[in-house]
This record gives sequence, C-alpha cells and structure tokens, in this order.
Amino acid sequence: MSQQKIITVEEFETIAQEQQTFLIFKASTTCNISEDAFVEYNTYMSKNESLPSYYLYVQEARPLSNHIAEKYGVRHQSPQVLYVQNGEVTWNESHWRITVDSLTKHIG
Repeated sequence: MSQQKIITVEEFETIAQEQQTFLIFKASTTCNISEDAFVEYNTYMSKNESLPSYYLYVQEARPLSNHIAEKYGVRHQSPQVLYVQNGEVTWNESHWRITVDSLTKHIG
C-alpha cells in the first residue's frame, strides 16, 4: 500500500473506521526538520509498504491536525508520527526523533 495524503476530517474518520492499524505523519511545508523527518519516514515506508500510511501537511489541513490531536489525546507537534492500533495511538514521536531506527524499533 502506498502512502496517501489526507486533508479532511471525513477522510480520516473513514480510515480510522476501516483500518485497525495505520501510521499518520503530520508535517509542515515550511520546516526543515519536517523535511528531514519525512525523508526518514519515506525510507521506513519503502521497506514496509504493506502498512497503511497517511500523511498531511498542517498548513493545508489544520482542522484535521487538531481533530487527530483531540481524538487521540496526543499533543500536536510537527513533524509528528503516530502509530494507531485498534483505535488508540500506541506510539508517537516528533521532530528529530523521527528516524528509520525509531520507527523500526517501535513498529517493526
């Protein structure tokens, strides 16, 4: 499965209802840290293509970003990756700590 960009709360809620396990990557279009973290995330995903993966740019999807933070009770940060299993965020990381190694260690 390839990564899919999402923008709306409705798109996200459909995913959350249909997928038991998935990743969400929240990024900024203007932040160098986000750019570097997205490279790490993409590298990880290139080796784990069967894991459903979604991303959003906070500037394009602020209501969605806020909704995700509220739904899961995880403070918004950007960049940020969230691992969702059975309706709960079981792991999340932000900024420079988003690496292939950290993703592999916590997700597999």
